[in-house]
Amino acid sequence: MTIDDLTAEIGSANTLDAVESLRVALLGKQGSITGLLKTLGGMTPEQRQVEGPRLNGLREAATAAIAARKASLEGAALEAKLASERLDLSLPAPDSPRGTIHPVSQVMDELAEIFADMGFAVAEGPEIEDDWHNFTALNIPETHPARAMHDTFYFPDGKLLRTHTSPVQIRTMTSQAPPLRIIAPGRVYRSDSDATHTPMFHQIEGLVIDEGIHLGHLKWTLETMLRAFFERDDIVLRLRPSYFPFTEPSVEVDVGYSWQGSRRILGGDENWMELLGSGMVHPRVLANCNIDATRYSGFAFGVGVDRLAMLKYGMDDLRAFFDGDLRWLRHYGFAALDVPTLSRGISA
Repeated sequence: MTIDDLTAEIGSANTLDAVESLRVALLGKQGSITGLLKTLGGMTPEQRQVEGPRLNGLREAATAAIAARKASLEGAALEAKLASERLDLSLPAPDSPRGTIHPVSQVMDELAEIFADMGFAVAEGPEIEDDWHNFTALNIPETHPARAMHDTFYFPDGKLLRTHTSPVQIRTMTSQAPPLRIIAPGRVYRSDSDATHTPMFHQIEGLVIDEGIHLGHLKWTLETMLRAFFERDDIVLRLRPSYFPFTEPSVEVDVGYSWQGSRRILGGDENWMELLGSGMVHPRVLANCNIDATRYSGFAFGVGVDRLAMLKYGMDDLRAFFDGDLRWLRHYGFAALDVPTLSRGISA
């Protein structure tokens, strides 16, 4: 049996079954080529020197020819199948399960739309940060509780998972000159877990740096954002003095609400709940970013996106946001084309 005879025989096989039968007949345990290879052990060294390369060449040629013929027949079968199949585009779409937009993604889009209307740009940064951007540049001293191991996820090389999106503010202030007006949405990480806290959650922060900025600008911005987001004109805010290392003065922002049955409805001033933290950017933070604090001032704020979603859409457990339960997502999710716009309504 020569290589030419072998390849011709394999090439004449017209079906995949025929090719497989040839493979077994030639290279199987009882195959003819396998049998010839077994005879090498009984040959003299001189005979093996001649027959060894010839028989191995025969096996390699058979293996290559079988693989090539199989690929050729499979390709021809696929071409024939594609040529015979037709898709009637006039038929109605099947009633199959469709994906939905996660409430967090939807709320992110809603907030981006609102802030874009106020002239804010979206800024992003890495989720793995260094100590300077996450803490030091924000005027957080080494002894501050926020640096404790039970709050922050540290890596062996000194890097960490960002605990807020404030490092994005630092990166923006060190790379761009004022005036600045940005929001920084994204994932953040803290070592905490219960019905209202998760180790990973979503946050959106805002930053404005310009000449003559004061707390009145901050209050107006937050009122405008919340009234547009909750689509109510009776949103009332209350500012309380607080402390954050990166703002001075610092204020906690409370929002008025009332109860309708067992659901908390924002609006009015019947009751108050803490919603977010904010304040005027600390002069030391400006100095750390090489911004002249005698000329420029600014405000910053931060709020949990997941918490806003819970308040707006009546969700009561933050952990369900990350369980991956399709039943929950089908109930609370949004259709893919429900894109929020100010013209036709934020809640698409």
